[in-house]
Amino acid sequence: MQFEPVVLFFLLGVFAGLVRSDLKIPGSIYDALSIFLLLAIGLQGGVKLAEFPLSELILPSLAILFVGSLIPLVCFPVLRYLGRMTRADSASISAHYGSVSVVTFSVGVALLAQEDIDFEGFMIVFLVLLEMPALVIGVMLARYGAGTVRWGKLFQEVFFGKSILLLAGGLVIGFVAGPEGIKPLDILFFDLFKGILALFLLEMGLVAASRITGLRDYGLFLTSFAIITPLLSAVVGTILGWALGLSVGGTMLLATLYASASYIAAPAAMRIAVPQANPALSIGASLGITFPFNIFVGIPIYFWMSQFIHSLGA
Repeated sequence: MQFEPVVLFFLLGVFAGLVRSDLKIPGSIYDALSIFLLLAIGLQGGVKLAEFPLSELILPSLAILFVGSLIPLVCFPVLRYLGRMTRADSASISAHYGSVSVVTFSVGVALLAQEDIDFEGFMIVFLVLLEMPALVIGVMLARYGAGTVRWGKLFQEVFFGKSILLLAGGLVIGFVAGPEGIKPLDILFFDLFKGILALFLLEMGLVAASRITGLRDYGLFLTSFAIITPLLSAVVGTILGWALGLSVGGTMLLATLYASASYIAAPAAMRIAVPQANPALSIGASLGITFPFNIFVGIPIYFWMSQFIHSLGA
């Protein structure tokens, strides 16, 4: 397996942040990059989805959503009782790790493209669906026995926020257009994808460097949690992907989804629903530790795990 070069841009951003460089990507450009990536991933998934009967999605979707919903439920008692965190912080961090990262997924897709390994187009559906249940579960864990939550505003943020809307919208457009209809847009959304991803990772590196200091209060425990959790979640995803009959690429992406942690949709939702939670802890762990761990170390491991488990049945 070759090294995926786009992650070096993330490393450059981290270095720039740590040495306090004046390097900065304007907010408007960052927003444009994120919109492009979300829409491009949705379009790519929709085009691939058009190649599969929708009936094939029902059972895999139920199984993947059920198992994915268990991740925040397992994380919560670990954070609450072993880490001795507040209920709000434990629930918020659990929601982040039960949800998924679009950029981590896109790095996994880029690695598979580099290795010329195909994957099931409907994996993008799970990227969209797995954003939602963990956020609702996180709110329920935080609010259990105390106070109320503005569910209408929360659902508005989760289901009609930028990330879900663009992913789902791109998915539908790609599905309706199909491989032939989307060809005029190939240069923009497919050929330029890795270049835009590289710029986005540069910004993510700058942000990650600024969030690491938020982990000081819980130090070793939260750092260990942010590394061990994705590894264990990836093992579950690998086994489930193999059991569902996914390809090597599909199994690796499912493991990557389970191993990833949200730092876009989850922070926005938790800010509304659990305002007493400290965002420095959840974002510091998910973006400052888990994200770089996944793109530098985790994804190659998940790729190897997928190849290994599929080789057992060969």
